Parts: sequence; C-alpha cells; structure tokens
Amino acid sequence: MKQVKALIKGADSKQRCFWCGDDAQYIEYHDLQWGRPVTNDNQLYEKICLEGFQAGLSWLTILRKRESFRRAFRSFDPKIVARFNQRDVNRLMKDESIVRHRGKIESAIQNAKSTLEVQKEFGSLAKFVWSFCPENSTNTKRRTPKKNTDIAVSTPESEALSKALRGRGFAFVGPTTMYALMQSVGLVNDHFERCWVRDECEKKRVIALKKMLA
Repeated sequence: MKQVKALIKGADSKQRCFWCGDDAQYIEYHDLQWGRPVTNDNQLYEKICLEGFQAGLSWLTILRKRESFRRAFRSFDPKIVARFNQRDVNRLMKDESIVRHRGKIESAIQNAKSTLEVQKEFGSLAKFVWSFCPENSTNTKRRTPKKNTDIAVSTPESEALSKALRGRGFAFVGPTTMYALMQSVGLVNDHFERCWVRDECEKKRVIALKKMLA
C-alpha cells in the first residue's frame, strides 16, 4: 500500500483522515457518520447493500446517490424489499439515479430476505453483526492506526463475518467489503490517531458494544 499522509487539515483547521479530501459531502460523512456505531437493523441492512453496490466504484459515488438508493429501495426496509419481484428488478434497472447492476440489485433483494431470517434466528441483525467485533477474538489486539499502512484490507473478523453472511444467503459480502462495513458502522475504529472525531467515535463504540453483547 502506498504511503500517504494520514491526516489533512481542513479549512476549519480540524485534522481529519486523508481520504475525505476537501469534498464537503465526504467531510460531512467522515465527521458525522463513518466509524460511528450503527445498531439499527434497517440501517445495517442498508449499509450492507450499499457496500455491495460500491464494489468496483468509489464510496463517494454511492454517497452522492444514497438518497436515490433509499427512494428506490423503500428506505431499505427489509420487510418491504424482501417482497420485490422481477417487475421491481426491471424497474430498478431503468433507474438512472442508482447503480444499475442487475446482480447487485438482485442481491439487495436477497439480502433483505436473509436479514429477516437472521432476525428470526438471532433476534436482530445488529446482534449478529456486532458479534464479529475484534473484542470477541482472543488473537486480535486493535491498535490506533497512525498511517494508512496500519489499516488492513480485510481481517480474520471480516472474513468470518463474510463467511457467516454468505452461509445465510447474503451476496456481495466478501471479506474486503465486510471490513469496509465494519469500519463504517463502528465495529472497528479506523480513524487515524489525532483525527478530531476518533475519541468520540471510540467512546460511542464501547457503549454500543456493551449494549450489543449484553
């Protein structure tokens, strides 16, 4: 992985992870969403789907289309999306405001059905997903990343989550995609050292972890 400067200083003089650059929408996502715990099932289902749609694209592309995705997929309510049929697939394939990839669209529908099954089995999608946080691995010690080479593309936990999800019918949930999910929904805190939101995200992550594993 090419070494780059981990932090950049914004116009507001705050230090942020380099990847958000100077794009206002990306900065807002970094500051208010990325790495903050997500424990709502519908929101987790949405993130699983959007991370799948992002494969091969930039996250900023998905971010700019997110409201269109939410409209197209009925606010990512798995109970509704699970009832989508071929007519819905054809409708979505004509929707230029989202990513028109038949396999990913069909996977979002299948993932809704699988989400409902996970809820029946574990009580919630959140409890299932959060059970794969690094604290549950005796071989994993998380360190605060100081440079971009400190952040892995995938981890044993993301590989285990990927395998468990695929075993329950989820699609487009490879280990790399699932590590991106773990970063974005707060299972891990990969904000760099001295990033201005890192400490706040960590405090909320610990609280959420205790709640999910209670």
